[in-house]
Amino acid sequence: MISETRKRRKAHLKGHWSEWLAAIYLMMKGYRISGFRHRTKLGEIDIIARKGDLAAMVEVKARRDVMSAVDAVTFSSQKRIRNAADVWLSRQKDAATISIRFDIIAIRPWRIPVHLEDAF
Repeated sequence: MISETRKRRKAHLKGHWSEWLAAIYLMMKGYRISGFRHRTKLGEIDIIARKGDLAAMVEVKARRDVMSAVDAVTFSSQKRIRNAADVWLSRQKDAATISIRFDIIAIRPWRIPVHLEDAF
């Protein structure tokens, strides 16, 4: 039987791998990654991706199917992401011109990632 510490470490590595995969996918779609695992006292944003005046706050979830990934982004996690986005935006020189969108990228085994724009 695998110990809890080992399970936790494996999940952590899977999460980091999924975030890198999502970032590469976004870059292939023309986004510029301007933040990666951005942490504030109020919350964390997995990826901040920019395309012109749009800033996408992206939550990455590695799950078997898209619905499981969407369901994993709970109301409380959405609130933390929104609060972290407010902090990030307040620190931007061009804050007045930036539009913010909240996206989810579902990373599924052996499939192309699914990018859900304006997911919440």
